[in-house]
Amino acid sequence: MARKGECCGLSSLEVLLAVLFLSMTGVSVGLIAVMAVGWNATSPEAPKPTSGPTQGPPENHFLVGVGRADCTGPVGDVPLMGYANLDQTAGGIHFRLYSRAFIVDDGSKRVVFVTADIGMVSQRLRLEVLRALQEKYGDLYRQDNVILSGTHTHSGLAGYFQYTLFMITSKGYIKSSIEPIVNGIVKSIDNAHKSLRPGRIFVGRGELEESNLNRSPQSYLNNPEEERRRYTSNTDKQVVMLKFTDLDGDGLGMLSWFAVHPVSMNYTNQMVSGDNLGYASYLFEQEKNINALPGEGSFVAAFASSNLGDVSPNTMGPYCVNTWEKCDYLNSSCPIGGTKMCVGFGPGKDMFESTRIIGENIYKKSKELYGNAKQELRGSVHFAHQWVNMTDVTVQINSTHTAKTCKPALGHSFAAGTTDGGGDLNFTQGAVEGDPFWDGIRDALLGEPSNETQDCHEPKPILFNTGEMNWPLPWHPQIVDVQIITIGSVAIVATPGEPTTMAGRRMRDAIKQELEAQGGFSNTEVIIAGLCNIYTHYITTYEEYQVQRYEAASTIYGPHTLGAYLQHFRSLAKAIAEGKVAELPKGPEPPFFNESQLFSLLPAVPVDNAPVNTTFGDILEQVYPVYKVGEVASVTFVAGNPRNSGDMTDKTFITVEKFHNASQTWTAVHTDASWETRFHWLKGAGGQSNATVEWHIPPSAQTGTYRISHFGHYKRRINLINFKIIAYNGTSDAFQVTKAMAYWS
Repeated sequence: MARKGECCGLSSLEVLLAVLFLSMTGVSVGLIAVMAVGWNATSPEAPKPTSGPTQGPPENHFLVGVGRADCTGPVGDVPLMGYANLDQTAGGIHFRLYSRAFIVDDGSKRVVFVTADIGMVSQRLRLEVLRALQEKYGDLYRQDNVILSGTHTHSGLAGYFQYTLFMITSKGYIKSSIEPIVNGIVKSIDNAHKSLRPGRIFVGRGELEESNLNRSPQSYLNNPEEERRRYTSNTDKQVVMLKFTDLDGDGLGMLSWFAVHPVSMNYTNQMVSGDNLGYASYLFEQEKNINALPGEGSFVAAFASSNLGDVSPNTMGPYCVNTWEKCDYLNSSCPIGGTKMCVGFGPGKDMFESTRIIGENIYKKSKELYGNAKQELRGSVHFAHQWVNMTDVTVQINSTHTAKTCKPALGHSFAAGTTDGGGDLNFTQGAVEGDPFWDGIRDALLGEPSNETQDCHEPKPILFNTGEMNWPLPWHPQIVDVQIITIGSVAIVATPGEPTTMAGRRMRDAIKQELEAQGGFSNTEVIIAGLCNIYTHYITTYEEYQVQRYEAASTIYGPHTLGAYLQHFRSLAKAIAEGKVAELPKGPEPPFFNESQLFSLLPAVPVDNAPVNTTFGDILEQVYPVYKVGEVASVTFVAGNPRNSGDMTDKTFITVEKFHNASQTWTAVHTDASWETRFHWLKGAGGQSNATVEWHIPPSAQTGTYRISHFGHYKRRINLINFKIIAYNGTSDAFQVTKAMAYWS
């Protein structure tokens, strides 16, 4: 993630917030720039042990299940997670967020892969999900056979972390934010569990062009030339797709991976959105679930993150927005305005069109692969998992030399952000030397990094020595999950962060080599799944680390981070290949801090007030009487704070309804989960707010009579200490949609 382009750099407002928060509690801290049982689908028994990696008889089939559930959460006031900009708080819905789960069982072992429309999976989120699964299913779904991955949309809600750095950039731990995500993930697994049936899985691969761009080509070029010559591009163009069917060949679901950042919706956006990968899911599911509203229907289509660390969807590249000249190549900055003015663009004219184009490209390629998939996966399911203390790993460089990982730290270029959104302060990418001004402030407020940490992170000039900052809680994690699951000849590697293009390629090569070394696996397809199980920022190659652009400055365990991960993933792969997973040490368990130790900086929801002579749900700006397809129908209501609506899971704040003359009834054709609608909530002064609903009428819209409705809740004071939450709704005038030109005065 960066700041204003990736999490988690911090804005100037965050600097002030951190200072105020830590100062008020007596600490002088200031600057912040910054998933096995038999064929009985309901059996809760533990998985039976397996003796080896045999891929099984060719005639066998799997038990498969797919599930989807809403995980949107409160869409007002809560910060969005990704750009680390506290001014970017939720103010409505572009389209809803979903968790999508896939369960595969080979008759003796079971694995689960979940991808959710969220920024990333935090350690706290994973631990809460695992606790909920244990309470419901016992030892059926556990840390070793469940992978949780985030799509990395930067327009999902924040507030689900337990480490200080992330809490500061999220206004703390927000219970109303994390609960819908936990519940959504668990429900998606529930739905997949209930849908388990004998089925088949096919794999497809293809290349997708003009849909991603390397935003740090300078760093990529620092990788060995011989290595770079093996590839035709500095980004991975490969789309890998798994097709799930029943035994009759009827489609159940689709799971796809493609390396691109979901930052088509930029840091000015304040609507909750699944971004480009979420839109790809929307398109696929709408096509398969005929006549169903978004989020409904049995077919589940998921588009998951991969090695996207240095990969942008802004395919036109970065320009200086104040002069429209190319940015400085080395530092991604502009002569006037610095890194803030250097912004990546394209491929569309605005963020909505760019989201549509990239999402549509990914959807179309995956649809093509789905239709043509003939290679069937057969064999067994395996899984391996360990917890690792990433601050103390000895990495074997060669036969005579070793190196160590480091305590977490963020470099100066972390504060510069990326071309998907630069930082507010005068930091630039590629900084290999500190700045006396900022270093002085750091030393005065946070303390100087120890010589050991500085030497370990060389050549990174340390801005935040987070591994040495533990108040009120550790600022960064030490204990990290490493995990691999295999389904036949496919291996899914759960990476706990954002690997760059080349880092992901090295992971694939190493794990494939280790799995195939014993002869139990062949023609293995290794998939890098990003943003899994815990967030640890970025994973660059050693060579990219030397350049110290944003991704390297955010590789928190030092220059040998990738080497450490390669070592541990190789160990997991070897254990799977040799049938010795049971011999793997479990590793040190991560902390689960008490809620009393976590803090929240999100104020309580104030009382709602309506303007004089109005009530909630009243129309402030009415629709026009007639619209032509392609136009935007818009209506504005007197509204309450969306947070007062509580859990709106599987519900909607808005509907677009069509009148049926034959039955004299209204039927919802769109909700706030639809791409065609936009729900804007605008917070005003004195507890007043309004909601504008837009319907971007698609060419496919039928002519006829329509209306738009808004549903919400407002908070009313009963007396000095008591409040009441009251439901309201409002409906626009009926209007006509026609294929012909509309005229009105």
